[in-house]
Amino acid sequence: MVGLMAGFRPTTRFPLTPSAQTRSLDTIPTPVRFGFGRPATTAELTRLDIDVRPDGKGLPAGAGMAVRGKTIFATKCAVCHGVGGTGGPGGALVTTTTATTAVVGKRPDKTIGNYWPYVTTVFDYVRRAMPFNEPGSLTDEEVYHLTAYLLHANGIIDEKAVITAQTLPKVVMPAQKLFIPDDRRGGPEIR
Repeated sequence: MVGLMAGFRPTTRFPLTPSAQTRSLDTIPTPVRFGFGRPATTAELTRLDIDVRPDGKGLPAGAGMAVRGKTIFATKCAVCHGVGGTGGPGGALVTTTTATTAVVGKRPDKTIGNYWPYVTTVFDYVRRAMPFNEPGSLTDEEVYHLTAYLLHANGIIDEKAVITAQTLPKVVMPAQKLFIPDDRRGGPEIR
């Protein structure tokens, strides 16, 4: 109690009332309104509804090339992911064959090139969460360029390939075959 209230010592315990002792949190009704905030407008919801599905639905208009993405990466991403995306405080994004990944007993880092099953996830994640210090600040065009750069750096697409909303979903990720679709039936289904 040092520093809280010098000299104060509670002498009486305050018992819960019988109704509070037997009342479960599950039985306390949730208020209809809490008295603050307002409903979101359609425009606000539309601005936040930017998810991209594995089939490409939700991809915005735009195009990207690895050469342009390399410059953006060096400026906005390398501080966390290292030069070329091979590792830093934010982790590696690019699969390498260096001795550090070949150490016996050490699993290689999960990167875009060896773990991610869908290419559209790269676009979606970068668009929403990067860069770390300003998530969501990249333009759609910058995200296309960065996605192209990361795919090229992982050896998945050619350096001169142009990715768009039409071409990106056609890229097959090396790890896609390692994932099994959840097609269970008879319970809550998520589709």
